[in-house]
Amino acid sequence: MTSHKTPQTMKPATAAKKLGVYLEATPAAFREGVVSRDELNALQADPPEWLRELRRNGPHPRPVVAAKLGISISGLARGGVTEPLTTDQIEALRDEQPEWLKRERATQEEVRKEAARLKEKQAQRDGGADQS
Repeated sequence: MTSHKTPQTMKPATAAKKLGVYLEATPAAFREGVVSRDELNALQADPPEWLRELRRNGPHPRPVVAAKLGISISGLARGGVTEPLTTDQIEALRDEQPEWLKRERATQEEVRKEAARLKEKQAQRDGGADQS
């Protein structure tokens, strides 16, 4: 008996997420089909112009917007940002520094500090256990 290996495929939404782009801004052919693992790898290795343009100028999905602003996705929602933003809109927010963005960046910094503190504490505990 021979086994036929079928290519692994994913929905366009999954592929868009892996590519870091907003699905609704992708070409119709991308949104309406399925994407194989090989096609995804090819898009990542040698992005076509539409993908380079989306990554460069957006509109960007919330995870990308949050990362570019240095805040969490929840922070975006608290700040009232519910729609995808373009690179220009993100840069404008960075320049304006609205109060909500300052607050969310400070919150994110505290979260990072706490995570680092906990990681250090765990490392000391793990290191101490080896000493016994």
